[in-house]
Amino acid sequence: MSYYRISFGPPLTRMVKYLLMVTGGVFLLTFIPAQLFGFGLPYAYLSLVPYDVTHRLFLWQLFTYLFLHAGWFHVGFNLFALWMFGSDLERLWGPQQFLFFYFLTGVGAGLFNVIIQPNSPIPTIGCSGAIFGLLLAYGMIFPERPIFLWMIIPIKAKWFVALMGLIEFVSSFSTPGTGVSHVAHLGGMLFAFLYLRGNQLRLRSHYQEWRRARLRRKFEVYMRKHEGRDDAGRWIN
Repeated sequence: MSYYRISFGPPLTRMVKYLLMVTGGVFLLTFIPAQLFGFGLPYAYLSLVPYDVTHRLFLWQLFTYLFLHAGWFHVGFNLFALWMFGSDLERLWGPQQFLFFYFLTGVGAGLFNVIIQPNSPIPTIGCSGAIFGLLLAYGMIFPERPIFLWMIIPIKAKWFVALMGLIEFVSSFSTPGTGVSHVAHLGGMLFAFLYLRGNQLRLRSHYQEWRRARLRRKFEVYMRKHEGRDDAGRWIN
């Protein structure tokens, strides 16, 4: 008997699952009270305000802003992208390196935002900088994999990343006041690129090992399916 499994996306990995749970939990604990009771204290002290970082040394904001989100679509899109792109990267790198990369790009995106706009009083929230870092890593490591634009149009990962980077670069100049921190998105991609270029040979080696392990598993499954016994009851291949 043959069994088939249909999957919409990659299997959920351990660290991605923890990040989904923590980010989603923090969103529920902050967004809902803010909407129901006007309780905005977490956003005032935990969101990333460049002026507070440079003048008041609120350095924790470079980390805490990643877990705050402005609405259901905002958090939903980020968590969906975290699952879609992060799971394959965690399986390739392992949980610890994946978590390091996630916070490196997320904190790096916030730091880039602070450097570009050190006196800005406008708060930034959300893990989109880290998500764009994961997206760039996915495009660099799995460049030929298809990504379905708007769930319909297939496009190779490398071209999808290039398109998203171009959109963010142009938007950072042409769409001020939209409430979207395109500078932070670019910062996440920049830190991801610098990190990946510095570790390119090691990451390529990890990818080749992952591919060999995947092919080995497929071969073992194939052999098990084609094993049988002869008339004497002996196993044959």
